[in-house]
Amino acid sequence: MNRRDFLTRLTAGAVALASPTAMSLPGLARAQTASPASPAEDETRQLAVITRTLDINGRAARVFGLAQPDGTQGLTLDAGGSFDVTLTNRANAPTLIHWHGLTPPWEQDGVPDNPAALLQPAETRRYSFPAGAGGTHWMHAHTLQEQAAPLIVRTAADRARDEQEVVILLHDFSFTPAEELLNRLQNATGSGRGQHGAAMSQSAMHGSAAHGAAGGHGTMPIPVMDLNDIEYDAYLANDRTLDDPEVVHVERGGRIRLRIINGATATAFTIDTGGLGGTLIAVDGQDVRPIVGNAFPVSMGQRVDIRLQLPQGGGAWPILALREGAVERAGIVLATPGAPVRRIPVHGAVAGPVLDLDLERQLSATAPLAHRAPDRRYTLALTGDMAGYVWGFGSSDALTAAHGERIAVTLVNTSMMAHPMHLHGHHFQVTGIDGRAIGGAVRDTVLVPPHARVTVVFDADNSGRWPLHCHHLYHMAAGMMAFVDYAA
Repeated sequence: MNRRDFLTRLTAGAVALASPTAMSLPGLARAQTASPASPAEDETRQLAVITRTLDINGRAARVFGLAQPDGTQGLTLDAGGSFDVTLTNRANAPTLIHWHGLTPPWEQDGVPDNPAALLQPAETRRYSFPAGAGGTHWMHAHTLQEQAAPLIVRTAADRARDEQEVVILLHDFSFTPAEELLNRLQNATGSGRGQHGAAMSQSAMHGSAAHGAAGGHGTMPIPVMDLNDIEYDAYLANDRTLDDPEVVHVERGGRIRLRIINGATATAFTIDTGGLGGTLIAVDGQDVRPIVGNAFPVSMGQRVDIRLQLPQGGGAWPILALREGAVERAGIVLATPGAPVRRIPVHGAVAGPVLDLDLERQLSATAPLAHRAPDRRYTLALTGDMAGYVWGFGSSDALTAAHGERIAVTLVNTSMMAHPMHLHGHHFQVTGIDGRAIGGAVRDTVLVPPHARVTVVFDADNSGRWPLHCHHLYHMAAGMMAFVDYAA
């Protein structure tokens, strides 16, 4: 695929792809206990698409960002208020921003030509719609460049709590342009895979994802799970590698709320809170019944909110993001004043866990969807393989509905790669895993591992032509995007 064809597909709205040359978020604001005060209700927030330079492994990287006039990356809004933003494109290329986790009118969703046109350089556009009930969200481009930034909607209860909020935005970064990476993925064969940032198929031969090979005369080997089809140059937390991590100053005995966003293009992580332990209190910006632990999976596009209680004594505590099935890690350090901060190697001693649905089965929404039988049911087979690098659906990729209907979609992964599936403009509830009914979390992005079946339900209460796609953005670029289409 040449560059012109690639750009044509993007601007036609058929695909949306993040550029690994702009994977990290320049100048992400340091995490703070208090967020800037919200403007008056009739005041429009100013936001700009900008470019900045980061130091990645000793090399300068020109990257994109989404900044307020004071340089703060991203936005913090009040729940129940308005999302009223004037967006100006100060970069040198067209772009369009998706407000991931919010439920805007379809016209303001941010997918090129679906229906809005790209925002041209120096062009300004205003967005105005309800901010919603609260939660940890984010905003990112649905174009060749990746601009990504936190989008936090805080409730009155959030503001009243005696706790420090720490936002962590995770990324994967490559110096290789996105179209070149995609070309390598689609054309690499045999020993060509895995070289210089191209595709690499890895076997998940540990944990619950192990498959092994069938033995005995006349049997065929069982295919192994494919992981990490891009080998990135760096893995970042708040724009920084573990060689120079962000150190967040915290109080002895303080309570911390981590708002963690996986903004990576093609990398899943497990959040490791180490000896602190933690309590998971929300996923994708939606509250769940608390779950205690110290390892929390987060796939591409997903978010997790984790509450920590620090000990009374001083100290430094790393919060790590372990790359799935590999030894690379990213993270930050929480440290009390004067505490020594030891160096943390970028490479861990063991590979990070392979993500599965064990935690998903335990999740339960505190505000589930009202009980109701679905009006329509769909089954989508998620298809594709690493050999041809073509991903998609086994049948029609168009799902229709009538306004007000309850829709159930069962996602059946027939491939050997996991797919984090994201629905625009709605929140869905996970109601089934591998044929077993559950009263699961309310989300906007759910992971479907190889050979898994996941059922979600949602209400068709926001008319439009809404993308339902894999948030591994190279899978989406290679065809894994469907649409839910209905009128008011």
